Amino acid sequence: MNNTGTIRYLLLTAALGGLLFGCGGRVYRDGAPDGYPDLSHTPDAVPRVEPYSRSNMRSYRVLGRTYQPMKSAQGFVQQGIASWYGRKFHGNKTANGERYDMYAMTAAHRRLPLPSYVQVRNLENGRTAVVRVNDRGPFHENRIIDLSYAAASKLGMLGKGTALVEIRAIDPRHPQQIADTPPKPPAHAPRIFIQVGAFGDPGNARRLARRLSQQLQRDIHINAADSPRGRIHRVQIGPLASVEIADQVVSSLEKLQIHETQVLLR
Repeated sequence: MNNTGTIRYLLLTAALGGLLFGCGGRVYRDGAPDGYPDLSHTPDAVPRVEPYSRSNMRSYRVLGRTYQPMKSAQGFVQQGIASWYGRKFHGNKTANGERYDMYAMTAAHRRLPLPSYVQVRNLENGRTAVVRVNDRGPFHENRIIDLSYAAASKLGMLGKGTALVEIRAIDPRHPQQIADTPPKPPAHAPRIFIQVGAFGDPGNARRLARRLSQQLQRDIHINAADSPRGRIHRVQIGPLASVEIADQVVSSLEKLQIHETQVLLR
């Protein structure tokens, strides 16, 4: 498993139980199935109307943070970084009570109701996959979805371990609205930014930007935009050249006691 998937599972199972340990409490390393099979032609998950699991509608707490699942996935769209998880957890229970199957088109998300169906588009190569969300995670701050091995293979992200993606919820009553949209190459490679704060007072935004510019030695921008609450000034770091650099920046921010960050793609 890539490091994000490992963090996702360790935190989730520490909170909900069911962590698998080896001798002496050592956690086995995750990875791809034997032979690293190409599953890029695996059929998409077929959306169907299913009742949401009531037990997974309750709020839950992981590593000091509380997550409140959404009551509906309708209209949900999100952009960010995806990761994947593989054979280490093959056959283990998901948050939905089912068994994780790394060969099936499934995924984990922190807040979407379970089960949900989403189309995931790799913004770096234009590939798409429809997956059924039946698990919770990832709890790595920089990731928005954890994909099965099969889904990651279809999206062409196994080698890197991560991808810049867009998630769109599918209404199972009208799946053709999204699922039949043909994939197309992205117009340009997305750029990664880290948002570290949003302020009504522009002075507060400037002070934070100056502080971070000195401490991180990186480009800091203040983007102002109107909102229902008035003019908001957003402090953002970037553009960043890779997911690895974004992870390093977030780690540095954590050391500066800045924990509420958001990955933006544009």
